[in-house]
Amino acid sequence: MHTAEDVIQALQQISSPDADSHRFFYDGLGKTKVIGVGIGKAFPIAKKHRLMSLAEIEKLLDSPYYEVRMAAAAIMDFQAREKKAPNSLDELYDLYIRRHDRLDNWDFMDRAAPHVVGQYLSDKPRDPLYELARSSDPWQRRTAIVATYWFIKNGETEDTFQICDILASDEHPMVQKAIGSWVRTAGDIDPEAMGAFLDKNLAALPAATISMIIEKMPAAEKQRWRDAKKAA
Repeated sequence: MHTAEDVIQALQQISSPDADSHRFFYDGLGKTKVIGVGIGKAFPIAKKHRLMSLAEIEKLLDSPYYEVRMAAAAIMDFQAREKKAPNSLDELYDLYIRRHDRLDNWDFMDRAAPHVVGQYLSDKPRDPLYELARSSDPWQRRTAIVATYWFIKNGETEDTFQICDILASDEHPMVQKAIGSWVRTAGDIDPEAMGAFLDKNLAALPAATISMIIEKMPAAEKQRWRDAKKAA
């Protein structure tokens, strides 16, 4: 049986005072504790214990330590990718949403939201994403965007653009970074929709977000959008 304590002990065994894992946590050490394990080193431990029960995953989420909660997010992601996982996708989705308060950093969303949330909603109404997009919690808003990666990779971009449209004027930097990355990625599939999104939201979007969106464009097109932003 794989337990939360097994994961915590494995992380503690490879901890180092020189590890700077806290630098990945958006609010720094003011909001979390760190064991001192590089996040890349936490993933193999999570994979080894990926057959963990839902109750044990929730114990990991209860941890005050950043790397332990990241292991929980990774285990949920690993299970969502497996056909014979011990927990069903709907159980993983319910846990993710119910304990979103413990998923309080950008990389938790990036690791787990596409497969746990996006995949679960792929054949269902997308209303939960729009509820998340209107949350007062910036991490729930980021989940709303990041989860749509599952749709994008399956050729669907409408929800990405609509949710980013709702959040275009969001003041949280990590929500804006998600907008920049996901609109750019959706634009690879539907450049016309990306252009329409930019036209509509030029005034609301920060210049940094626009720079992320237009990153892959030819130089002349980039300059056109920069000029349009200045004039907006």
